[in-house]
Amino acid sequence: MASMASTASSFEHSNSGFQMGVNTGSVTYHVHMPAEEKKEMNTRSCDQSQAHYIIPAMANRHFTGRESTLNELKQKLFIQASTEKLALFGLGGIGKTQVALQLAYWVKANVPDCSIFWAPALSLETFEQACWQIAKEFQIPRKPDESAMELIRRHLSSDKAGKWLFIVDNADDIDLLFDELHQYFPTGGQNGVTLLTTRSREVAELFAETDTVQLKEMTAEEGIEFLAKIIGKDSLCSRESATQLLEELKLLPLAIVQAACYIRRNNGTTIRYLELMHKTQKDRMRLASRDFRDITRYRETRNAVTATWLISFDQIKSSDPPAAGLLEFMSYLEPKAIPRSLLPTLDSEEEMDFAIGTLCGYGFLTRRDNSDQDIFDIHSLVQLSTRVWIAEAQKTQEIITTVTQHMDKCFPSDEYTNRATWRIYLPHALGILSREENKDLSERYSLHSKVGECILADGRVKEAVAAFKEVCVWKEASYDEEHPSRLMSEYILASAYRSNGQNKKSIELLEHVVAVERILDKEDPSRLASQHELARAYQSNGQTKQAVELIKHVVTIFERTLDEGHPDLLRSQHTLAVAYRFNGQIKQAVEILEHVVAVRERTLDEEHPDRLVSQYELAVAYRFNGQIKQAVEILEHVVAVRERTLDEEHPDRLASQFELAVAYRFNGQIKQAVEISEHVLAVSERTLDEEHPSRLASQHELAVAYQFNGQIKQAVELLEHVVTIRERTLDEEHPDRLASQYELAGAYRFNGQIKKAVEISEHVLAVSERTLDEEHPNRLASQFELAMSYQSNGQTKQAVELLELVVAVEEITLDEEHPKRILAQKALKDAKKRLIDVENTENRLS
Repeated sequence: MASMASTASSFEHSNSGFQMGVNTGSVTYHVHMPAEEKKEMNTRSCDQSQAHYIIPAMANRHFTGRESTLNELKQKLFIQASTEKLALFGLGGIGKTQVALQLAYWVKANVPDCSIFWAPALSLETFEQACWQIAKEFQIPRKPDESAMELIRRHLSSDKAGKWLFIVDNADDIDLLFDELHQYFPTGGQNGVTLLTTRSREVAELFAETDTVQLKEMTAEEGIEFLAKIIGKDSLCSRESATQLLEELKLLPLAIVQAACYIRRNNGTTIRYLELMHKTQKDRMRLASRDFRDITRYRETRNAVTATWLISFDQIKSSDPPAAGLLEFMSYLEPKAIPRSLLPTLDSEEEMDFAIGTLCGYGFLTRRDNSDQDIFDIHSLVQLSTRVWIAEAQKTQEIITTVTQHMDKCFPSDEYTNRATWRIYLPHALGILSREENKDLSERYSLHSKVGECILADGRVKEAVAAFKEVCVWKEASYDEEHPSRLMSEYILASAYRSNGQNKKSIELLEHVVAVERILDKEDPSRLASQHELARAYQSNGQTKQAVELIKHVVTIFERTLDEGHPDLLRSQHTLAVAYRFNGQIKQAVEILEHVVAVRERTLDEEHPDRLVSQYELAVAYRFNGQIKQAVEILEHVVAVRERTLDEEHPDRLASQFELAVAYRFNGQIKQAVEISEHVLAVSERTLDEEHPSRLASQHELAVAYQFNGQIKQAVELLEHVVTIRERTLDEEHPDRLASQYELAGAYRFNGQIKKAVEISEHVLAVSERTLDEEHPNRLASQFELAMSYQSNGQTKQAVELLELVVAVEEITLDEEHPKRILAQKALKDAKKRLIDVENTENRLS
């Protein structure tokens, strides 16, 4: 081998020979011999001092790139000459044969005293035929009863053969290779090297141990150049479309050639081919299955991407049936980030390891190295091909049923500790739920419910509503009206409706469920859960009194039947506290929430959603109670945790940021309030419908912050928009509608539009006095705002009368240092002073 290394660096070219086509069955070889030997080749053995070449006539004029792989092969086999045998392995269709050919041409040009022999190992027959051809053309003396394979092994293992490179191509069948062929491979010693190409990593390592080279997909630049060579630059349309097509084809050379041949045959373009790929799954499968002529591949080899991998699939089915089963299962998952925990279990962990190793060995599956758990990617074209084979075997329904049932069995609940698991399972579950073949399976709808609950917990409310609606439709067709499973699906859909701001639909469904469940015992958990959810819907819809009445009933029963720390009791107490706050019973709300928070902080992790939501609600109650600093402190903690654990668009994260902005405003931190409010609104406008309550609330709050920041015109513009939508979508008495009208009146007042301010304030107060108790904060706030408008409009006497009423109530209901009480007292004092000044002026004039 040392002498081979020295000649490899000389880069001498021999021009004294000629090439002659030799047809060996289905493979045409180029046989190169010295010119002076041509006349004597039938009468004597070849001169062993001369190099000879038998190389397939499959030269590819479109061959592109692969420089790093070729250089590695040259280094190991000829320049460093560090091994006698080397294996080149990689996915079927990735170009191993073409790389081996390029190496052969390089050796022929740069190592002129090295003979090259090529033997395909597609079958025992093709290998033996190649050996016969070598023996025949070079008239190697044969012993009696000696086979061609024995003859070649003996000859190349001797010093007479000189220097040689023996290429064994397509050695994919492990049984054929090591039971039949391997015994005939020559040993080179100092003279020869054997290069074996195979799809199987296992075959490569058994043959060459650590002396293996993996051929990977082309680079993007190589792919562009390769595609352009075949179809011409005009058909590329644009680099963008070509790049997108190559990404779809995973830069697999065989797939690129297949697409290029299709484009060239139909006078098409890369854009049109992409359109067909994306049109339907059937179109994509047909494109991948289209065979085409390719003179650079063996004639008996089918060229379609789906067909070339069928060989590997059949070998896997024969040697490792569990691996074939896993491949079929994974063909209906998403190709990226498949967790091992999602795969069906085999008889043992060892069998699972072995099966996964088989799929990885063939390049069908790759393990992610940077993951702290077993995560795999499946080649998307392999996945598509597997679906084609499954369809041809008429097993599509069977496999999809298996995947759906298994997915339903292993998909986790929406408990927050499962969040990491459900997030990695979700793409795969959504993929199988998109299939029509499982529409009659009960497991499909069970899985749909689990998926809906998890995406709802992740803040993907619209998707959750769609999932729950599908479940409801199926259960309505499958069960009687009173069936618990049907009622449960309606209950869940109603909860999602409320989260999506569709309060009326939520109430309609829940009132139906509660009515049907009247046949149940009053303390039945299902009945109480439905009543609890209906109370929340009432609250969201502004029906505060109904909400308080209903949730007090639920809490009373739970307090009698459940332990103090029971989640259902705490949840109902939390809901009652929220209803109390909306009903103006702030002290009661604070008292209950302090209890709930204390229990949850003692029993739940810091990041638990229930603990965070109770802390959030306590902060809101503190703000209403004038405990602004405590509110800010709690909200800063809640926001910090949620920004660490939730996506930017998650409703809970936005809600806590929104409330922190409000608390900052009340605390005089106006710039921070504006900054946060602008962020919340930007996300809301990007993710929510124009009429969604949360989006409107964020616009409302930003307008108020603008007003405090002196940006009155912006405040008026935003509030007019909010009021217009809320007047169109909400009842006249809805708290949110009244709140936006109230704030618009204040903005008008600050903007000098006093008459409009008075008009709106009088309307808000009239509704508040009709619907709210005398001590309700919102009623008091509307009285205060009208008094300010009256004062600005010169109606000082009416202003004093209203402010006296406000102060009298707040001195009874609020602490002495409450900001609202202090503000009202000051306003009354100023109004009285102004009234005296007005009266004195009038007396002087009279």
